[in-house]
Amino acid sequence: MAAAGIGGVVLALLVPATAASADGCDNRNNNTYDKLLQCMTADGVLEHLTEFQKIADNSVDPIYPGTRAAGTTGYQASVDYVAGLLEQAGYQVTLDPVEITFNFPATLRQTAPVAADYETGVFTGSGSGLVEGQVIPVDINLTGDRASTSGCEAADFTGLDFSGPADIALVQRGTCFFGTKAFYAEQAGAEAVIVFNQGNSPDREALIVADATSVDEPIPGAPGPITHGIPVVGASFADGVALAQPGSTAFVQVLPAETRTDYSVIAELPGRNTANVVMAGAHLDSVIEGPGINDNGSGSAALLETALLLANSHPENTLRFAWWAGEEQGLLGSADYVAGLPQAEQDRIALYMNYDMVGSPNYIFMVYDADESTFEAPVPVPAGSTAIEDVYESYYTLIGEPYDDTEFSGRSDYEAFILAGIPSSGLFTGAEEIKTDEQQAIWGGVSGEQFDPCYHEACDTIENLDLHALDVNSDLIAFAMLTFAYSTESVNGVPGRAMPGPGVTLPAPAGPQGTFTPVSGGAAPAA
Repeated sequence: MAAAGIGGVVLALLVPATAASADGCDNRNNNTYDKLLQCMTADGVLEHLTEFQKIADNSVDPIYPGTRAAGTTGYQASVDYVAGLLEQAGYQVTLDPVEITFNFPATLRQTAPVAADYETGVFTGSGSGLVEGQVIPVDINLTGDRASTSGCEAADFTGLDFSGPADIALVQRGTCFFGTKAFYAEQAGAEAVIVFNQGNSPDREALIVADATSVDEPIPGAPGPITHGIPVVGASFADGVALAQPGSTAFVQVLPAETRTDYSVIAELPGRNTANVVMAGAHLDSVIEGPGINDNGSGSAALLETALLLANSHPENTLRFAWWAGEEQGLLGSADYVAGLPQAEQDRIALYMNYDMVGSPNYIFMVYDADESTFEAPVPVPAGSTAIEDVYESYYTLIGEPYDDTEFSGRSDYEAFILAGIPSSGLFTGAEEIKTDEQQAIWGGVSGEQFDPCYHEACDTIENLDLHALDVNSDLIAFAMLTFAYSTESVNGVPGRAMPGPGVTLPAPAGPQGTFTPVSGGAAPAA
């Protein structure tokens, strides 16, 4: 990047943006760092988040009102809002259809030795049905460290009697994929599966509802992703303990799912080089429990504001933005999009940047660990990904913000891109992980609480944000997009051109703070 004239730009990075009028920002060519970052404000991003909150509040979906979840009227209204603004700004907008599975509310009721209704939900990949019968715990651990390999091997079911007409396997979270536990339970003869949370830490106490389509390999005859022929529902740790009582019986009902069509929003701004596409994305859907303002209104809103501010630029490289459907159901929109691209189209994508939760209320700043300096990645890391990571880390260093690594895990919408060999990275401010005393000393907030205490909860509203984290990361999202709009040479070797106006000399990354061990944090797989 250009080495001259950093003083004025550094000032623009560090001083709140107040000078440019909204009309001036919307109508001008924001083709330099100082102009773009002058216009990129937390207030501008909050306008979009406020609209997402209104969309959820006004949603009268007959099944899941008050959300923006896949398959609901709230999600469709979110699509209309994002696509409408982009079309008005002059983008080439495409609505990319993807089939999603719409699950109806499930029922979990204990019938003996106590009678109680428990909060539950349907795992992705679940079958349907009504089952009432005995609850059979499978290698669970309710005491001590509560370390759990429950249901991770076929041998865990050996000696358990699943020969009855209605047996319900009770398995505990831990170690392996949820799909593995459900697969072995079904193979053993269970007619339903209850997966309860592990209970080994505060972030593993509440109701767990997740994706059961992935399995640990190798499982003969079960290549992922898979679907199950029996109901698979979730429970909290406390409810799992109750269900594990001797003589326990329960009632489980999962109604047949519907296949519905949702749309990812794809917006493109052609550059001089149409063969070199710089792409960034964020998932637009929430979970069914709430409006999803941090997860992932925050990434969606910051990306939308970036796109609108760059609408009148004339980039060297083609810019492509994506708001994905169905991420909460298993990365459906992004996976379908990449799978539908011919190889020649995949080859046009120079890089992909992912923004999933960038304003967590008890945040720490994190960058996907492409160079594996903290975490050994469980997925392939495409060449060039570290160059994207370096831009993020150097920016944090430039403005004096400490940062740490988060595992390059493929746990969000960048998975399909990295599996296609496309260089990728992204930002993250934390979800259900617990903030340590060390992290509190560095970033503030509250130790002993989740980075996002409202993660996948109804309280993920417009109040569930840290405005400083949102402001810093919104600037960084815009900075990175403009950087690669001019050149991706550091990523894929394709030369670009110099940016007009004063440049920025980015310092070498200061390095992650090292507050995680390889097993403790970041966006680790949801085992």
